[in-house]
Amino acid sequence: MSTHLADEPLTIGFVLLNRFTLMPFAAFVDCLRLAADEGDRSRQLRCRWTFMASNSEAVLSSSGAAISPCEPFSNPRGFDYIVVVGGVQAEGDRQDSAALAYLREAAGAGVPLVGLCTGVFALIQAGLMKGRRCCVSWYHHRDLVQRFPAIEPVADRLFIDDGDRLTCAGGAAAADLAAYLIERHQGKAWAMKSLNIMLLDEARAGTHPQPQPVVFGKIEDRLVRRAIAVLEQHLGEALSMEALAERVGTSRRNLERRFRDSLGVSPLKFSRDLRLRYGLWLLHYTGKSVTEIGERCGFADTAHFSRHFRKAFDATPSEMRKRAGEPGSDRVDPFFLHIDGRPVP
Repeated sequence: MSTHLADEPLTIGFVLLNRFTLMPFAAFVDCLRLAADEGDRSRQLRCRWTFMASNSEAVLSSSGAAISPCEPFSNPRGFDYIVVVGGVQAEGDRQDSAALAYLREAAGAGVPLVGLCTGVFALIQAGLMKGRRCCVSWYHHRDLVQRFPAIEPVADRLFIDDGDRLTCAGGAAAADLAAYLIERHQGKAWAMKSLNIMLLDEARAGTHPQPQPVVFGKIEDRLVRRAIAVLEQHLGEALSMEALAERVGTSRRNLERRFRDSLGVSPLKFSRDLRLRYGLWLLHYTGKSVTEIGERCGFADTAHFSRHFRKAFDATPSEMRKRAGEPGSDRVDPFFLHIDGRPVP
């Protein structure tokens, strides 16, 4: 892929799908806008962008905000990148066949394609990710695996640059990817200008981990899957088993039986292991104190957190942090709680 001279604009064509996710789109395009001009004047000088959709009228985002007007799909060769912003993945939603055809046309023309958030689903549906690695949010990992079992998604980083296919987990990571492309084409100063105005300290690398542990593995019991989803969303608190059972519409006794049948452990232990994994991630990748981490993971006090942490990882939190900082050390994988009949600490 050729790199532009600094005086040539970086041109981006956005393909907005129905109910596209607003934050990754806004983070990406605002990073472009701030790098495009001096100050905050928003002239499309160093960066240029076009909003396109199969229906060239307004396109609704997942929050109901609309982008209007959008242009019809134009010759993809006029862009350095085509960025597809995916929508809510709801059962029964129809594929945007015109958008998928346009993505295939762009790929055929050799234009690099960027999948933001669930935009990677569209790239897969268009048949453009065979044999490719793709990045997806931990939140959408399970859905992607179920819908596209031949694809191996990566959910332990912010984005992946695979040459002419770039995929991003979405959310605030879209700003990191935009800054990465701006730095490539216009220089680091312009990328940093955007991030600083957006009150972001610096661009995170694509390999930077996503800040959530993820539960991986096949769980047949739908009630157990629902309970795990609730636990993933409440890592900062120790939910009582009564509250968890109520959230998923069952009794505590039934919930405990179903967890033991599916995973061989109680929901209480599973919840604690999940929060300990989150604590391990925070120890590796943040500068928060052990006390702060224990509180953030829902433990009553530091002693309680340290006691369970040492039992799970055979080291105290302080020892683990010191070990992680040693060159060449083998660190415990902080990202995933794998499921293979039972949780593995």
